[in-house]
Amino acid sequence: MEVLRTKGLKKIYNTPSSQIRALDGIDISVEEGEFIAIVGSSGSGKTTLLNMLGGLDNPTEGEIIVRGKNLTDMDSEELTVFRRRNIGFVFQNYNLMPILNVHENMTLPLKLDGLGEDRNFLEQIIESLKLKEKLYSMPNTLSGGQQQRVAIARALVARPAVILADEPTGNLDSKTGTEVIGLLKTSAIQFNQTILVVTHNEDIAQMADRIIRIEDGKVSGGGHEE
Repeated sequence: MEVLRTKGLKKIYNTPSSQIRALDGIDISVEEGEFIAIVGSSGSGKTTLLNMLGGLDNPTEGEIIVRGKNLTDMDSEELTVFRRRNIGFVFQNYNLMPILNVHENMTLPLKLDGLGEDRNFLEQIIESLKLKEKLYSMPNTLSGGQQQRVAIARALVARPAVILADEPTGNLDSKTGTEVIGLLKTSAIQFNQTILVVTHNEDIAQMADRIIRIEDGKVSGGGHEE
């Protein structure tokens, strides 16, 4: 089942001397449960694309459809609520709340939405990501890999339509980075979670079910399944 689609997606920046086409007509389709890597050279538009898919920025033209809802039709308040309920984020810098412990960071999206915990599901996530011994630790006592595991758990907890991960291994050594990507892939399988990862690392990209290549703001391969 298709969970995400873009149609003719463009992001154009106008400067006094030129026009920059960060995205220039992106058409992609993503099925539920896919683990996808988005790759491309620096400045190719891959992070811009991820920001568009997550509703963090508005396109100049085109449509972004998530779970049948067009993000470009929503006002800022509607988009904020939809994003909180349907899109999970994993960032390079973890973005954990330093004054909250691991458990509180994990369940923050639920609290923001006034939802209770699904304890069975939460326990599955904790077990899968090996966080049981760290639930009441503060972020500054964790290693980079452990902090990224908490960020993944936080992204999973609300069962979003899609998780978007922007260079999630950028601050990790190669061994820990490979482990984190392995955990993301395991999460996609175990929880039937759709995950898109932006990465510049070809070894990491090869662990994905499919690779979408972006160059000069356009899809150069992998946008749709053959």
